[in-house]
Amino acid sequence: MDYLPIFLDLRGRNGLVVGGGDMAARKAALMLNAGAWVTVVSPEPLAATFDELSGTDRLIHRQQPFLAEHLEGMEIVYAASGDPALDRQVHDAARARHLPVNVVDTPELCSFIMPSIIDRSPVVVAVSSGGEAPVLSRLLRARLETLIPAPYGRLAALAGRFKTRVRQHFPGTEGRRKFWERALLSPIAEMVFAGREQEAEAALVNMLDKAATAPERGEVYLVGAGPGNPDLLTFRALRLMQQADVVVYDRLVAPAILDMCRRDADRIYVGKERDNHALPQEDINLLLARLALEGKRVLRLKGGDPFIFGRGGEEIETLREHGVPFQVVPAITAAAGVASYAGIPLTHRDYAQALVFVTGHLKDNTMDLDWDMLCRPHQTIVIYMGLKGLVTLCSEMIRHGLSADTPAAVVQQGTTLNQKVVTGTLTTLPGLVAKADLKPPTLIIVGEVVRLHDKLNWFHPEPAADDHWHTPLDRPAHLEL
Repeated sequence: MDYLPIFLDLRGRNGLVVGGGDMAARKAALMLNAGAWVTVVSPEPLAATFDELSGTDRLIHRQQPFLAEHLEGMEIVYAASGDPALDRQVHDAARARHLPVNVVDTPELCSFIMPSIIDRSPVVVAVSSGGEAPVLSRLLRARLETLIPAPYGRLAALAGRFKTRVRQHFPGTEGRRKFWERALLSPIAEMVFAGREQEAEAALVNMLDKAATAPERGEVYLVGAGPGNPDLLTFRALRLMQQADVVVYDRLVAPAILDMCRRDADRIYVGKERDNHALPQEDINLLLARLALEGKRVLRLKGGDPFIFGRGGEEIETLREHGVPFQVVPAITAAAGVASYAGIPLTHRDYAQALVFVTGHLKDNTMDLDWDMLCRPHQTIVIYMGLKGLVTLCSEMIRHGLSADTPAAVVQQGTTLNQKVVTGTLTTLPGLVAKADLKPPTLIIVGEVVRLHDKLNWFHPEPAADDHWHTPLDRPAHLEL
């Protein structure tokens, strides 16, 4: 982070603008809107754009050349004269007095920079690219303008009117935080957005009265984190990630996704690897119930979708037995996400009319699967957690009737910038994967649809020079380096 984002309280304080043109007028307007007293220093008459600011007595024009004495009593300074020599003089004089100074369009002379602003007072959102890409900042601002409608300001004002009463009901910050999250995510917000503010205020009073006497109640959010790319999270998943008190997460949750959880939430790792379980599944189930019964909001964050080889069903069975309320948020499962990013459609009119998901765990070096069901024509087979048993998997499929030339692929860390794809056949794939030294998490796809990878492969992360693992099916089965 190159700049510390802060909000300055300029109400009743003094700010200086050196320059009398349109840019100077815009900087003066910003400070006036923030409640400052603004002095404009310019030997020339002010530009016509200053006329829009003439209705306030908090704007003073000193029609004279800039002098260092003009900085006395100032708390913030803008150099907007358009004269590089004068602007540098203002900068040097301000820095000598340890005053924050912004030289317009000259980032190297700025001790602070101006972000793009979304004003929903008292809610204010600022977006900055650190001066590197101001157009990008403006585009992000435009997007945020659509996501944060004007009534959010009225909602914040309503919360402000109740701030003292809520503090009286809840002496601790944790209790206040939980109350406000429940209130702001309730229909009260929609009432404000619809202009029914009196109704919203009455509902908030009722909620506050009930919250003061009701016992603290926990809940579990069973949330799918998807295949790894944070962009593929659902809106609901992100909202619950931001309000949980405790995050219970597994090995397949990408660090970038974990970073999107509430910063001050407790985090408990319960990841399971082959022959190395941080916590047995039965203990995880009981942990979720215990934390919720203590009044905590518990986020059970699982890679992929919680109900597809995620053992989510077992977890909510235990929650139901203990009377713990829960929500389930589905996600893009690895099969759908990874196959899409690898350019392999799981179904296709010309290649596959059926789709099967299986797990490929080895037990005693064998794989107990319904091979006759799997080895049927015109279907795609997706194998989760099958990397260790890949040799067994391929040989058994051939033994049970699939052609040795059946296309197959292994995708490592699909949907992320570390994605690697190895394609081959049931005969060649194990050797290719061994040479590529792929590591979990991986997904195996078997079927004629794999032939479409070369044509439909659209996602091209930037690999290292020796990381390009691709073996097109219509070429000799070797690694392209």
